[in-house]
Amino acid sequence: MAVAASRALLLYTVAAAALLFPAVVAQLSPNFYRSVCPQALPTIRRVVKKAIDDEPRMGASLLRLHFHDCFVNGCDGSVLLDDTSTFTGEKTANPNLNSIRGFDVVDKIKKEVDRICRRSVVSCADILAVAARDSVSILGGPRFTYQVLVGRRDARTASLNDANNNLPPPFFSFSQLLANFQTHGLDFTDLVALSGGHTIGLARCTTFRARIYNDTNIQTNLASSLQRACPLTGGDNNLQPLDGTPAGFDTQYFGSLVRNRGLLHSDQELFGTGSAASDALVRLYSGNPARFAADFAASMVKMGNMGPLTGSNGEIRTDCRKIN
Repeated sequence: MAVAASRALLLYTVAAAALLFPAVVAQLSPNFYRSVCPQALPTIRRVVKKAIDDEPRMGASLLRLHFHDCFVNGCDGSVLLDDTSTFTGEKTANPNLNSIRGFDVVDKIKKEVDRICRRSVVSCADILAVAARDSVSILGGPRFTYQVLVGRRDARTASLNDANNNLPPPFFSFSQLLANFQTHGLDFTDLVALSGGHTIGLARCTTFRARIYNDTNIQTNLASSLQRACPLTGGDNNLQPLDGTPAGFDTQYFGSLVRNRGLLHSDQELFGTGSAASDALVRLYSGNPARFAADFAASMVKMGNMGPLTGSNGEIRTDCRKIN
């Protein structure tokens, strides 16, 4: 029953997205590579699986790359571009500097997919979307497997300024987070569901230092423990898990919020800060993994449809780090 409901909700969301963005979504399809290179998506999963087996944290890093790509001028692979003489890319933007990672894994995926396909037909933007899905599936099991729409093409430019302005920082309030998501065509449910991606991975001391020393809605023993790992000065790159099971895609993240154990200020803003609807959804997800899986999948598909390049727009890069 739960699986059927999940599939129904996902199909409904894809259909709704098609109504909102008919021209774009019509050119994206789960079967885009079926005739062009049928082994493309299985190859991506194989390389992602190897990377996660080598380092479980890599799953969170690949998921984050897709998020940071889509939130800056759409899902176009721009986050992967190195700086050139004509533009400064997104890698050194404040939300990305010394933070986003996994570029070497993307390079490996691209090289292997091009080898299997015998030519460069799979875009770097699609690699990010599929690798994100495969990461949560591998770390969370079959419940978190969903169809990715593919057929994106790659951007020929990137913007440092847009990355600085469009990505929500960890100190945002709930109202600021919601406004940011709405600017990108996402809604309240998308905000809470996609924030659940923080159920895997680690965060740097600089992203949660202000919370553990200044916020009052944090468990005292958690704050004390984190202060030992993240002093007021120094240790900026010290890492802490975003929830109690950082290598497992589950609902622990939401349970942590209910207990005032959110690591980032922006995480805890989803619970106990005055939004009864957000509180209710966090509680629902914390005790209903099937509902979270369904909503997360639907929101990931919706996010992946944000401003992709299709048709003759953009290009298919042969090297994800630079334009052809």
